[in-house]
Amino acid sequence: MPGHGGEAGEHRSLKESFEENGEETMMTRTILAIALAAALAGPAVAAPAAVSGQVNVNTATATELQLLPRIGPALAQRIIEFRTANGPFKAPQELVRVKGIGERSFELLKPYVTITGATTLKEKVRVPRNSKPEPAAKE
Repeated sequence: MPGHGGEAGEHRSLKESFEENGEETMMTRTILAIALAAALAGPAVAAPAAVSGQVNVNTATATELQLLPRIGPALAQRIIEFRTANGPFKAPQELVRVKGIGERSFELLKPYVTITGATTLKEKVRVPRNSKPEPAAKE
């Protein structure tokens, strides 16, 4: 049957076509470049960069409080108003008494808040929307 590869040499394989045109090398390089980019981007996308530093919730300004994860201008203002009305926080866990901060939110904040010392956090802490805090280690 004509056109169905019955005759020798009538149809070339796909590999032969690529080799003749030099496209195989280009395609291989493209695939390798994509694979390399995906491998390098994977960890960066999967895990947020580690941010170090803490915010002293007893002395922080609204701008400094906004460096904390999920704290925007309104919530920062509520923290300051709470602090002004009730005095300094005696423990970081008292943040859950501020409207808008629950147990789950506090678990995200906990590594970055303190009630003593200087505020040392210098950049916004970003956490994915669906992130769940790590369970606390049992002592």
